[in-house]
Amino acid sequence: MPLPGRNFVKHHIRNNPDLYGPFWICVTLVFSVAISGDLYTFLSNMGDPGFHYRPQFNKVSIAAVTVFLYAWLVPLGVWGFLTWRQSVERHISGYTFLETVCVYGYSLFIYIPASILLTIPVYWLEWLLIVIAMVISGSVLVMTFWPAVRDDTRLTAFATMAVIVSLHALLAVGFKLYFFKTPTNTGSSHSGQQTTPAANHTTLAVGKHQ
Repeated sequence: MPLPGRNFVKHHIRNNPDLYGPFWICVTLVFSVAISGDLYTFLSNMGDPGFHYRPQFNKVSIAAVTVFLYAWLVPLGVWGFLTWRQSVERHISGYTFLETVCVYGYSLFIYIPASILLTIPVYWLEWLLIVIAMVISGSVLVMTFWPAVRDDTRLTAFATMAVIVSLHALLAVGFKLYFFKTPTNTGSSHSGQQTTPAANHTTLAVGKHQ
């Protein structure tokens, strides 16, 4: 949980970064998002007589690729950028690669309970949960990386934080739009099918009178 004035690296993992927590958080998140998304699809379409449930095992693979690429490639990019800026601006303090991975891995934890709660098919509640999880998780990143870039030029510092927050928001919104996609309303097609017999009956009646 983000606490004002408490840097995650300095107060929790300094000199002792680990990959155990981030790895298992990512693994748990993969199955949590995939299974919850599958359950959400089932619950959202439960009242539709034309819906036939089929387990979507491919969501596990997609979730795994998405989560692990984000949890490794984005920290690699952030670490590389901070290392480069540290060599350019001597007063910039950076983090090690393992510390950066730790921050990103642990920041994803809040998405696990959020993904379980997202199985409740209430549209406004779904987006509220996404926003809350995104704010909590993103705050951990902002509080951790802002001290590392605030001594850089103003433009570079704000641009760096904007990219970090934007990528994090993209991940959260991507979870919602792909794994918890709201089913489209098929009422119009059903109503169109119901009007067809009536139209045919009218046509036959007109033919008889003629």
